[in-house]
Amino acid sequence: MVLPFPMGFFDRLGRLVRANANAAVSSMEDPSKILDQSVADMQSDLVKLRQAVALAIASQKRLRSQAEQASSQATTWYERAELALKKGEEDLAREALTRRKTFQETATSLNAQVQSQDGQVETLKKSLVALEGKIAEAKTKKDMLKARAQAAQAQQQLQSAVGNIGTNSAMAAFERMEEKVEAMEATGQAAAELAGADLESQFAALEGGSDVDDELAALRNQLKGGPESVALPASEQSQAVTPVKVEEVDADLEDLKRSIDKL
Repeated sequence: MVLPFPMGFFDRLGRLVRANANAAVSSMEDPSKILDQSVADMQSDLVKLRQAVALAIASQKRLRSQAEQASSQATTWYERAELALKKGEEDLAREALTRRKTFQETATSLNAQVQSQDGQVETLKKSLVALEGKIAEAKTKKDMLKARAQAAQAQQQLQSAVGNIGTNSAMAAFERMEEKVEAMEATGQAAAELAGADLESQFAALEGGSDVDDELAALRNQLKGGPESVALPASEQSQAVTPVKVEEVDADLEDLKRSIDKL
């Protein structure tokens, strides 16, 4: 069993199709090309309107010429009617007046058409002037609008490029290499600092070792001279201190021991 479509289904479907078609057409429209085509279409309309005005003016002139000819013929037949009547040709005069009436009616009808054609020609001329003005304005605005459209497209492309920077593989690779270079620079700087620190420590050891060696040599010289020659380091000997005897040191040591035992 086939279920019937709900009411308004085809209206909604048609509206959806039209909306998608309009969206597709809008997405394919190039402002620059559309502007050029619009001006070209208006120029084509202008050519057609000029042709229509030219035809209307030509028809106007033809009608006016025909009306003038009809009036002229009516005058001619009236003069012939007068001549025939003067000659006693009454029937001929009547025939001439009949012809005159026909041409008069024709002239009247043509003059009415001429007046109507005058109004149409005037309207067409005004439309032609208005369209020429719009086309001139459109041509003036076209280049400006095209420049604005190009600037807007460039701005959109720039925003799109900026938005895609974070997900762009080339940019991601560039950032990884930047981080790698920074890490290599940090490693090299740390190695240089460590090498410099080691060099400083080596020189400090050398400088310090010279003082120790001097003190060791002085102590050896003092020991070679016996217990009585034990004295303070060289830096303090320059103050002319009297050498201390061993017996005096031993007595002070015994006093220190006794004071410790009493605690």
